[in-house]
Amino acid sequence: MASWAALLLLVIAGVALLVRADVGSIVGVDPSDFALILAGFALLIFIIASLAGSYRGRAGQALRDLLGWSAVAVALVAGYTFRDQILSFSHQMLGEFLPPGSALRADLQVEQEQSVRIRKRADGHFMVRTEANGVTLHMLVDTGASTVVLRPEDGQRLGFDVDRLRYLVPVQTANGTTYAASIRLTTLSVGKIRLNNVEALVAKRGTLRENLLGMSFLNRLNSYEFSGEYLTLRKI
Repeated sequence: MASWAALLLLVIAGVALLVRADVGSIVGVDPSDFALILAGFALLIFIIASLAGSYRGRAGQALRDLLGWSAVAVALVAGYTFRDQILSFSHQMLGEFLPPGSALRADLQVEQEQSVRIRKRADGHFMVRTEANGVTLHMLVDTGASTVVLRPEDGQRLGFDVDRLRYLVPVQTANGTTYAASIRLTTLSVGKIRLNNVEALVAKRGTLRENLLGMSFLNRLNSYEFSGEYLTLRKI
């Protein structure tokens, strides 16, 4: 009996598909959607009939399996419903185990937003792993630096002839005023955030201990926020 009912639903679904071009809707539903709903009911009937036959005389086992699969279904639905909160929590937990400077995706506040979260080092500074012109560099986030500033050793790694650059830009350091050379980075990325044509400087030898991620990068973001142990960068 169940097989005939399922077959009847499939026939009705087929008829709905055949007449979809001539009928605007069926009981207020698009004919294609109506056919899919009927096909789904037909499949459900087949499954229930099959299970009923396999569990004949084992009502207790059938009830236990039904409860088990129901629990799995509820867990899947709950996981999908709260997927954003679960993802945010998992990233927060992951951030506690990854080394400082690792870029993690932050909570999405705006559609298509690119965002990363960076954890503070033990010394209180934010050191972040970047890619400049495809080369991995570690940079110290410095809002007091007007531009990205590179050590000459790293400038050399990026393909610049640091001995032939013109060091004409005055730069204030802890040891006083020094001079740096102006360059342009084709690309500079932090996690998923990628900027093109970024203004930067190459410092003279012996004047800079760490590369600086300055305002020529930070000012081109939609926002950057320091909150407790984390720095969040956002760009649309």
